[in-house]
Amino acid sequence: MNQAIQRMLERYSCQTRPQYERALKEILQELALVGLWRARFFEHAAFYGGTALRILYGLDRFSEDLDFTLLKPNDDFSLSLFNTAIRSELEAYGFNVEIETGVKVWQTPIQSAFIKTNTFGELLKIGIPPHLVKGFHPQTKLKIKFEIDTDPPPAYRTEVRFLNTPINLGIKTVILEDIFAGKMHAVLFREWKGRVKGRDWYDWLWLIRQGVKLDLERFSIHLRASGFLKGKDPITRAQFEQLMFDKIDSLDLESALADLRPFVADAAQIADWSKEMFRYFVGQT
Repeated sequence: MNQAIQRMLERYSCQTRPQYERALKEILQELALVGLWRARFFEHAAFYGGTALRILYGLDRFSEDLDFTLLKPNDDFSLSLFNTAIRSELEAYGFNVEIETGVKVWQTPIQSAFIKTNTFGELLKIGIPPHLVKGFHPQTKLKIKFEIDTDPPPAYRTEVRFLNTPINLGIKTVILEDIFAGKMHAVLFREWKGRVKGRDWYDWLWLIRQGVKLDLERFSIHLRASGFLKGKDPITRAQFEQLMFDKIDSLDLESALADLRPFVADAAQIADWSKEMFRYFVGQT
């Protein structure tokens, strides 16, 4: 095994197959970021979303996808131009992957692609004990989606955060306050296959624990972009809180928990979730 990969794997202390699978996915995510950095992707874009919170800010839950935003709108931008850089970086560390560009079924500013690889083979490469893959289908595919918004809300604020594995580099990312504004818009308005994305609710509470406060001006930018808010005046604090209380009242809490459980290492972290708890934390947002 490549020594850099060995050092990355040691962060996880894996004992079970799901733990090895999560570790493998996060290692591939970080290597993909390195490939994008080498290709000067971050001159055009910034890292965003749950995986940015996980890798760069220490979010204590696992995350699946790599989300990015352009620094300014550009209809001609093509995410596929960076597929080779990602694949080359992963192959340099011994991983065999395919990069598949997403096919749009309707017009949208979101471009997507997928990193795909054979889960069984790559688990063996990172040293999973053979007994943990006994009975595991050898053709199972691991998939990581990465996507970018080519028509982002105006003027995201960014900063550079640093990774020290597998090499030392700086990744341009949206700052926490602006991620928080987007995350609260997702909590209130994300339509996700008829289900509740509990990960958004978890991230809301985590951001509160980091001492991040909701910037209503930034939040209002997202509301205008989605057509919810008209005019130049930002949403008021009272209006925001009422939106949250109404959302909590209609929330399918069990659906939120079912979505979240695979992404937390310890289910005790969410054992006390309740609507009463959420109403309390609206006041801390």
